[in-house]
Amino acid sequence: MAATEPPSAAGAASNAGLTAFYRDMTDPERHTFWACFGGWALDGMDFMIYPLVLSSVMALWQVSKGSAGLAVTLTLIASAFGGWVAGYLSDRIGRVRTLQITILWFSFFSLLCAFAQTFGQLILARALLGFGFGGEWAAGAVLMGETIRAEYRGRAVGSVQSGWAVGWGGALLAQAVLFTLLPGETAWRAMFALGAAPALLVFYLRRHVREPEIAAAARARQAARGEQPAIWEIFAPGVVRTTALASLLATGAQGGYYAITAWLPTFLKTERHLSVVGSTGYLALLILGSFAGYLVGAWLADRIGRRRMFIVFSAGALLLIIAYTQLGISNDAMLALGFPLGFFASGYFSGMGPFLTELFPTRLRGSAQGFTYNFGRGFGALFPALVGYVSQAMLLSVAITVFAVIAYGIMLAAALMLPETRGRRLDTDYGFA
Repeated sequence: MAATEPPSAAGAASNAGLTAFYRDMTDPERHTFWACFGGWALDGMDFMIYPLVLSSVMALWQVSKGSAGLAVTLTLIASAFGGWVAGYLSDRIGRVRTLQITILWFSFFSLLCAFAQTFGQLILARALLGFGFGGEWAAGAVLMGETIRAEYRGRAVGSVQSGWAVGWGGALLAQAVLFTLLPGETAWRAMFALGAAPALLVFYLRRHVREPEIAAAARARQAARGEQPAIWEIFAPGVVRTTALASLLATGAQGGYYAITAWLPTFLKTERHLSVVGSTGYLALLILGSFAGYLVGAWLADRIGRRRMFIVFSAGALLLIIAYTQLGISNDAMLALGFPLGFFASGYFSGMGPFLTELFPTRLRGSAQGFTYNFGRGFGALFPALVGYVSQAMLLSVAITVFAVIAYGIMLAAALMLPETRGRRLDTDYGFA
């Protein structure tokens, strides 16, 4: 599983600009790019709605911080199972078909959240939403990774990741509008109803996006030989070490991100005493920083390599969250730090999709990528709940910092033990597709 880095691929990629990949794209590559960008943006909007309405939900049903954090955790645990299942299905029935199924699934359950009459019903609907939410990333990331050429894969797949910030921004805009126009007990329901919007993307997928040739050819060969990859094959000798380390990398990356983003709106309201509308500017700068971080991280993933990018961004995120929550700075200083915090706490995700795509052979790629990334989601999902429960005995800001330190430490250790994959060509580096 050693990495290869042909000078012709890696060198050309490192000297090209951030947008060079888009100018050189074929029509099928562009269609796939925009379909996955839209899917990830709407995915991000659906997920971030809950943290934005969390204080309203807690007040409506008298929910404790621990229980509120548990809802985030259950959503992410369900997404872990959904990602593994969807990844396996994408190896069996195709990337595009699996992507369509997962989008329809999480759109339906987001709409169902709007009609919840108890907190228990909301938790159940969110958990079922998470199953499709995790599956969408697994199918979409593999689809993008296999469609885009090796020299542009980091930038293209990473740029798609920036769609998350666009979706987060859409959710924040919806919050500002709906909580201004509607009473709080109605506004949060309207926000969940907006989560059904991704279902419209399926029409675009059916018309414009086709299966990657490398994946279709691999499934045809398997069918001709009467072979199908087993769901447990990612734990076979020769693969299991990579599976384990990639899972730890994803755990640290997502544990740190969710520990911060799931509770930041509540931190601004309870410890900094900002209103829902008053905190919008702080969160807007955080989101703008996230968008910039995704794009720069995508460029750096091709320029300096996936591993170095992970190390730089996770270290930056760790230092900034300590400054943001522990230094007792003024609200104006916090406002200024929002952009770099969003930049570093999000940008490393740009390397995750291409890195996991390049670590595994085609016949196992969907299953392996779905499992490892969503294993990280499942265990990273514990962090919001742990922050919520621990914050009942200490300040919320301290709890956020403690679990961010643990998460980013795990991420750094895993990144140091995994190989560099920049420039790896999927159809040749394993001797088979």
